[in-house]
Amino acid sequence: MMGALKLNNIFVNLPVKDLNRSVTFFTHVGFEFNPQFTDETATCMMIGDHIFAMLLVEDKFKTFTDKEIVDATKSTEVLLALTAESRDHVDEIVNKALAAGGKPSKKPTDHGFMYEWGFQDLDGHTWEIFYMDPSAINQQS
Repeated sequence: MMGALKLNNIFVNLPVKDLNRSVTFFTHVGFEFNPQFTDETATCMMIGDHIFAMLLVEDKFKTFTDKEIVDATKSTEVLLALTAESRDHVDEIVNKALAAGGKPSKKPTDHGFMYEWGFQDLDGHTWEIFYMDPSAINQQS
């Protein structure tokens, strides 16, 4: 019998209206981009060692699906949840996003063992940034 399916990387594909504007926004937040996978229609935003977001202009995104592109400013198609190193790191990331033109997705929430706050990027995609106390994770098992 085979074990659980485990894959190596995640590439989240997100449609954007203005690629240059999105690159500027996410650069201000602190992300970097892989020039090897960047042209006038797409870029690869490096989030972690194995986590990437492909920002694709809408016409390019449409080549990957026959479905209608959701207007993320009016509907939620996905919540992108990323862990931060600390509560302060959560605040730092979200504050950078807000200063670069993002909108808050909700108020900061402290659950005791977990702290979260989020923002909407320029295209309305929701990014939830959270810190979870490592000792709380071990107690849950």
